[in-house]
Amino acid sequence: MLRAIAFDLWETLITNPPDLTHTHKQIRLARMSTILGQPVEKIEGPYREVWDRCQELYWSRDKDVPCRTQIDHFLEAMELELDEPSTQALEEAYAFAVLEALPTVVPGAAEVLRDLRSRGYRLGLVSNTGRTPGYALRTILDRLGLQFDAALFSNEHGECKPQRSIFEALRDSLGVRFDEMLFVGDNLYADVHGAMQCGMAAIHFEPAQRGTAVAPPVDHDHVIEPDATINDLRDLLPAIEAVRTRKS
Repeated sequence: MLRAIAFDLWETLITNPPDLTHTHKQIRLARMSTILGQPVEKIEGPYREVWDRCQELYWSRDKDVPCRTQIDHFLEAMELELDEPSTQALEEAYAFAVLEALPTVVPGAAEVLRDLRSRGYRLGLVSNTGRTPGYALRTILDRLGLQFDAALFSNEHGECKPQRSIFEALRDSLGVRFDEMLFVGDNLYADVHGAMQCGMAAIHFEPAQRGTAVAPPVDHDHVIEPDATINDLRDLLPAIEAVRTRKS
């Protein structure tokens, strides 16, 4: 019996088209430039270094860190030391840039969440984060009207999908068993494999168009076969019913 439906966030429920990603970058750089009193040209290189550094040290190992650690790496690259108020201001400029130009809701996402809730399902979210931390993503979800009973973010949890621990934390927050959950996500390895290795059903979402918030297409030699595949979130409800029927 399914009692909870959980989702990935980026490129499943919300998306960043390339022009929006560029806008977020420009907002971040402009705000950070003002705080530091440095030209944008001087901070753009260290800004890029943060991404490569985090990929090398954390994300490639399915680990994650608080947003402040990204700021620490940025300041190391800039060879700067700031007092706490300035460092906090820099973190906020970095984290909240997305609030100035909200991501786009994937077609059908808001409707399907409302429909699932009306049918009595508990709703969960597990998101690997990048430059935008969980505390900023919660504000984004609230502004976009996307509500969940429990939401887990990798930078707060310390591990990324497909690590079992982040799915376990969601399960515990929702108060259900793994065999009572179904997960929906666009990444076969992080989302589908991560959920299925825990004993959850999983539906792979392959949208016709993707934005820029896409995880690397790796499978680590796993043969990953989702319970169903959809190309439009508006097809999710019948896909869930088909999975329920097949597993009952």
